[in-house]
Amino acid sequence: MEKTTIQISQNTLERLKNFRKFERQSYDELINSIFDEIEDETLNEEEIEDIKIALENVKRGMIKPIEQIAKEMGISLN
Repeated sequence: MEKTTIQISQNTLERLKNFRKFERQSYDELINSIFDEIEDETLNEEEIEDIKIALENVKRGMIKPIEQIAKEMGISLN
């Protein structure tokens, strides 16, 4: 793997250290782990579209109260 040197402030370095999952985790591993978490939390176009449809259904009153859903499924909310 080709390596490079980047300049970061001492404050940034200390913040990175706080994200380490284990003592000897490399900064490359750490940064990639942070990127992976961010990418996992990002919504894709399909998920965004599904949310838009759901919001429209709410606006149109096309939803059922949780009590009704629970009753239909035989679940007690108590």
